[in-house]
Amino acid sequence: MELKRSPLALPFPDMSAIDGVTLRVARARYKDWDRADLTYAELAEGTASAGVFTKNVCCSSEVELGRESVAQGRARALIVNAGNSNAFTGYRGREAVEQIMAQVADELGCETSQVLVSSTGVIGVPLPKDRAREGVSAVLRAAPCGWEEAAAAIGTTDTFTKGATTAAMLGDTRVTLNGIIKGSGMIAPDMATMLGYIFTDAAVEPTFLQHCLERANAQTFSCITVDSDTSTSDTVLAFATGKADNAPLASFDDPGADAFMAALADLCRQLAHLVVRDGEGAQKFIAVTVTGATSDESARRIGLAVANSPLVKTAIAGGDANWGRVVMAVGKAGEPADRDRLGIAFGGHWAAREGLPLENYDERPVAEHLAGREVDITVDIGLGDGRATVWTCDLTHGYISINADYRS
Repeated sequence: MELKRSPLALPFPDMSAIDGVTLRVARARYKDWDRADLTYAELAEGTASAGVFTKNVCCSSEVELGRESVAQGRARALIVNAGNSNAFTGYRGREAVEQIMAQVADELGCETSQVLVSSTGVIGVPLPKDRAREGVSAVLRAAPCGWEEAAAAIGTTDTFTKGATTAAMLGDTRVTLNGIIKGSGMIAPDMATMLGYIFTDAAVEPTFLQHCLERANAQTFSCITVDSDTSTSDTVLAFATGKADNAPLASFDDPGADAFMAALADLCRQLAHLVVRDGEGAQKFIAVTVTGATSDESARRIGLAVANSPLVKTAIAGGDANWGRVVMAVGKAGEPADRDRLGIAFGGHWAAREGLPLENYDERPVAEHLAGREVDITVDIGLGDGRATVWTCDLTHGYISINADYRS
């Protein structure tokens, strides 16, 4: 099935090269399609690595081995397979990953643990070893490519390529951060639910890079949802080549550490929003902001209850200002809330305050807001200072069409 480009798509940005990163793509033909589906990133010696992974207990061998590799803190290469998630495939799936790791490590003369592998696509089909071997051989011989080509090759049901870039000044040294990501369906914030890769020329110690990535993830990837389903393959990896020659960052006490953290959080937020904008069948980008909760984490959970509600999402799809569905979602979240203190607004227009509909409530400006591509929902709990924003999309018939036909 040919997928139409999301109406919420953003153009791929201009992204400069990252010193110490070489990208290549090739065709392993994991599916019957005429496109590159194997991506390779070669990393300079000494590159620091960090990662966050799915909490889905039925995760893939790529995730299990990736956790082990990230714990070592250094990486030389990344391989991403598209079209086959290689999840729930037992020892055959693990052997395929280990074969890829050994093949690349032999080429680079490094430890197998320094080769990270991700796979995405259909669950339950072992990654074919012969195609993987041929694909890796082809990609190792391929000419270097740009960021957009790499971003396109990691996609599955994505309707547009997704990338983001930012920079930071670490003292007198300018560092660049680039990221590519794929994700469209099976998106829920059990850390990230997609595949995302971040590259920087900054010098960052692995332990601190891991801390920064986890912190950025909590504010971004763990605050998005398309359909409440958590993938078996979720992975976000960060690589710091150190080629910018700044004084290595090891803690927040180091000059420039705050600037690096801010840039990383900004990059992750951009990438997370791109995934939501390509939600399967999405027509509207929705931000749900919760204020007045008993804690930030409670606010996030309430926001996710609203963002994951099929009734809320279909109401937004239809442009229906049915704030009662938001009230329902708040009530089912299992978090502290008081019906008589609750307030609901759409696009800054309050429909209800302190548990009651406004006497002078005018639905017309709300309906106009809901007719647009970007929708803002505000929920005030009225109990404390906790605050969070989560992002989602509407639920349309397009989601059903894509997923009913996914394997064909």
